[in-house]
Amino acid sequence: MAKPMHPTPNLDQLESGPWPSFVTGLKRLAKDKDYVVDILGHLEHSYQTRKGYWKGGTVGVRGYGGGIIPRFTEIKDENGQPVFKDAAEFHTIRVMPPPGMHYNTATLRQFCDIWEKHGSGLIALHGQSGDIMFQGATTDNVQKAFDEINDMGFDLGGAGPAVRTSMSCVGAARCEQSCYDEAKAHREVLNTFLDDIHRPALPYKFKFKFSGCPNDCMNSIQRSDMAVIGTWRDNIRTDEALAKKWFAKHGMNELVNDVVARCPTKAIQIKEIKDVRKDSHFSSVAINDGQALEIDNKDCVRCMHCINVMTGALATGVDKGATVLVGGKRTLKIGDLMGTVVIPFLPLQKDEDYEKLTELGQKIIDFFAENALEHERTGEMIERIGLVNFLEGIEVEIDANMVSTPRMNPYVNTAGWDEEVARINASKAAA
Repeated sequence: MAKPMHPTPNLDQLESGPWPSFVTGLKRLAKDKDYVVDILGHLEHSYQTRKGYWKGGTVGVRGYGGGIIPRFTEIKDENGQPVFKDAAEFHTIRVMPPPGMHYNTATLRQFCDIWEKHGSGLIALHGQSGDIMFQGATTDNVQKAFDEINDMGFDLGGAGPAVRTSMSCVGAARCEQSCYDEAKAHREVLNTFLDDIHRPALPYKFKFKFSGCPNDCMNSIQRSDMAVIGTWRDNIRTDEALAKKWFAKHGMNELVNDVVARCPTKAIQIKEIKDVRKDSHFSSVAINDGQALEIDNKDCVRCMHCINVMTGALATGVDKGATVLVGGKRTLKIGDLMGTVVIPFLPLQKDEDYEKLTELGQKIIDFFAENALEHERTGEMIERIGLVNFLEGIEVEIDANMVSTPRMNPYVNTAGWDEEVARINASKAAA
């Protein structure tokens, strides 16, 4: 029987709303755990004083330089002893999930059993970096818990200035929009950069994320230093039977308001079937006996909206691959950044394509390690040194498709252009 609960009037309020509360779960665990009783007391004290009381330190498991997030209490009495002595330590173990985050129920039950035995019982699936977050354990129990998790076949994730745990969407395993094998790409990267995950040696964190299509279910463009987002480079496919079925159910108003009007580049039109253009870059599909939907694929920016609304009637192309973007991140030194395109299209169909992907990742990480300032993300480094210098550093040729905003001024000073072309041609010939 656990010791009596601390008064928690502030936490009690979090149970009063219509949604499930983590406080209820912790109270249930506290019935048998003195550790969780003091965790609730510690948290209530923070709510009363509006201040956090956890500080970092050094905690690890044998053979690893990262993966454990140490937390020690700063709530002490006049003698310097922890007020909530049973919760004086609240360490988190970061564990890498499988690609696509596939689990069976036996695995999840085993996780719960291990963490109720060695930790608080509180598990987060998943953290922003993609890790399974086993939250709340004492220093003595960290190694014991990890040994049992490791025996299941799971490994520690990244923490600190290292390559962080990668994330991939469920992708080809269950989603018809998938444009490449996300799990394969995830696994290739994981195997290549395992040392960089477990032994922090970079200026700051570096994240990979893999999304199978432009829906970007991993939010990779805004959260990862290297985002691999599935795409296609041929025409949108169409299915006339499904298009007519969709139109019969939803009608012209919904087609106009939810599909045509929402195309960001106005690439979609409704036309009489006799007026539909036959050029190679146009897709068209009849929606009834007299009208058709026409898509100008050269203006399509792969936003996925029309495909999401008319799934099946419209579909991704067959010439599939991925776009690689670098530099996405949340707020740090210069605010939020979305990834910048460095490879407009990578096929990702053969083994050698995936090898090229990991080679590119290695070049980017090597350049980041040598040129970034301490506590600076990849996107901030690119902003500081310039995109051209970054592309030259990773040996990627500049492509017009990398331009995010066309220049507004049409006047260009061409002085010295001929000499520069001659210099480039000479250097290529010498190579």
